[in-house]
Amino acid sequence: MSQINLVSSQSKKPDFIINTEKNNNKGIFIACIILVLWTITITLFLLLNISKIPIILIFLGMLWQTFIYTGLFITAHDAMHGVVFPQNPKVNNWIGKIFVLLYGLFPYQELLKKHCLHHRYPSTKDDPDFYDNQYQNFFAWYFNFIKSYWSWKQHLGFIVVFIILRYVLNILQINLILFWVIPSICSSIQLFYFGTFLPHRRLESGYTSVHQTRSIALPIFWSFISCYHFGYHKEHHEYPNVPWWRLPEVYKGMEEV
Repeated sequence: MSQINLVSSQSKKPDFIINTEKNNNKGIFIACIILVLWTITITLFLLLNISKIPIILIFLGMLWQTFIYTGLFITAHDAMHGVVFPQNPKVNNWIGKIFVLLYGLFPYQELLKKHCLHHRYPSTKDDPDFYDNQYQNFFAWYFNFIKSYWSWKQHLGFIVVFIILRYVLNILQINLILFWVIPSICSSIQLFYFGTFLPHRRLESGYTSVHQTRSIALPIFWSFISCYHFGYHKEHHEYPNVPWWRLPEVYKGMEEV
């Protein structure tokens, strides 16, 4: 399985949908920006002398790291759909592998298989991301979600990375906690809340989409800030070949149809 390429449930795409162009390099350009920003800021923050930094700036730095960590995963997610570098699937998938490795030491192919099941059987017992408990409890669903993707190999891997950073590179433990550990955890909560819990939880009114998902009605700016437009989730399931940065076009276009 090289990438997810599911067909939209709509037989004819509206005029506002534009297919991914084979010669479009914008996806890999945006991916490189996210990678460079993450590399620069994680390096600066880990080397920072926080005793001389105001608490408010430390907090803002943690928020930024959470946001840029989420960008790593969103890029890997687009790679699973083959839209980061569509003209070369091998390069596209290598980008996905690198980004999920940096994000959380995840095995790319395993994530790809599960994400394919999520798109094929959304909000059903065959969907690995769905948790059908009686009250759709956020915390129960989140911990079940994390448990289904976490492994002892990742635990061991993080321990090794922590030891190298702390005792070989002499990075202060407080810096590791504030700018690596906490942002990565907060990013997982952000992705789960905006990309799984809100779009896929069952309401009494039911789903309005055959993909059993809904979108979060946020203005484009706040949609980007909240989770790189991942909240436009019905549109993503309807047109999975559209990269994250074009989802506002789809969202706006579908509102006008």
